[in-house]
Amino acid sequence: MRQRHLFTRTQKQAPRDEVTKNAELLIRAGFIYKEMAGVYAYLPLGLRVIEKIKQIIRDEMNALGGQEITMTSMQRKDLWQKTDRWDDDVVDIWFKSTLKNGTDVGLAWSHEEPITDMMKSFIHSYKDVPVFVYQFQTKLRNELRAKSGILRGREFIMKDMYSYTANEQEHESFYNKTKEAYMNVFNRVGLGGNTFITFASGGAFTEFSHEFQTITDAGEDTIYINREKNIAINEEVLSDTMLADLGVSRDELEKVKTAEVGNIFNFGTAKCQQLGLTITDERGEMIPVHLGSYGIGITRLMGTIVELFHDADGIMWPESVAPFQLHLISLLQDSTDHAEELYKRLVDAGVDVLYDDRDIRPGEKFKDADLIGIPHRVVVSEKTVETEKLEYSHRTATREKSMISFEQLTQRIQ
Repeated sequence: MRQRHLFTRTQKQAPRDEVTKNAELLIRAGFIYKEMAGVYAYLPLGLRVIEKIKQIIRDEMNALGGQEITMTSMQRKDLWQKTDRWDDDVVDIWFKSTLKNGTDVGLAWSHEEPITDMMKSFIHSYKDVPVFVYQFQTKLRNELRAKSGILRGREFIMKDMYSYTANEQEHESFYNKTKEAYMNVFNRVGLGGNTFITFASGGAFTEFSHEFQTITDAGEDTIYINREKNIAINEEVLSDTMLADLGVSRDELEKVKTAEVGNIFNFGTAKCQQLGLTITDERGEMIPVHLGSYGIGITRLMGTIVELFHDADGIMWPESVAPFQLHLISLLQDSTDHAEELYKRLVDAGVDVLYDDRDIRPGEKFKDADLIGIPHRVVVSEKTVETEKLEYSHRTATREKSMISFEQLTQRIQ
């Protein structure tokens, strides 16, 4: 992509009311646009990052046997009344509306009820399960603490998956496989070493859950971890009984701030019983279905990555989720033939390139490149034309430069 065609521009300052690095840097670099507190639009660069994250998650969910769907955002009141989750004193983050005909609807904050109701049309026998479905969808939650950029939004993109199994053994097997798949996701996006499976409260979902918490000072949660034993406990459920069950003492735990990037819940058979989803077993007897729910906040994950990977000059994207692989910067004053030729060669070689062909000062180009944070950078100048080499650097804190050939460049990127 040619950078002069990009309609967004970098900014020197972020909105004064933004206090987190993720919001500050993503707004300044032109990845997101703030509509209001907790509500952001995702611009071309930001959308490319989101799509990279989604594809990594899609790979892992498909490997589990997941089937991708898209559900509606408008939801029926009666379904949530059946499970006692319509009232605001149970779920206090609903956005609701009343249609002109007097019908009350909820705007999707989660999807256990609608998907379970839908499954009544497709699941009738033990032969029809297990079924695992997932979606990428915008969720709406009336969060009171929407002050952490895209770490906690009122409108955000989420991957939510639901498992329907015939018995507890099948459910536990899939539940544990999902834990592994989630850690694969966090490893692939660069957060693996800082992310822990954490025992936590289930909130409006279940009594307990497993959270995936990433260590960052920008996070809103506090957890206690033992790195050696790979144990993590959310502060809200920490108790002597739990410590005894986990075989760890308080003085063995380290207190850290974290951001929740994923969460999984075991509903057992309760919700399917409430909604009337049953199947016949091998003996022809009716049995309830076991339900599991599994979420990853896509946009929250994007913000967490920025919180961990940045320096004083801007973002430093991990290669797996960067908007482009390579930032090509031309400093040639008159003829751009060499830069144009290199751009075409890179595209033909399958390299995803942002080509800065703008007619602005070199210093502005370098500042923008640092802020945007694409991993690989190549500069074309009079010097590189003379030497028939490319000036290469990687977007790290050191930014060490080297003169390399085209073949060496493609090898490094690939």
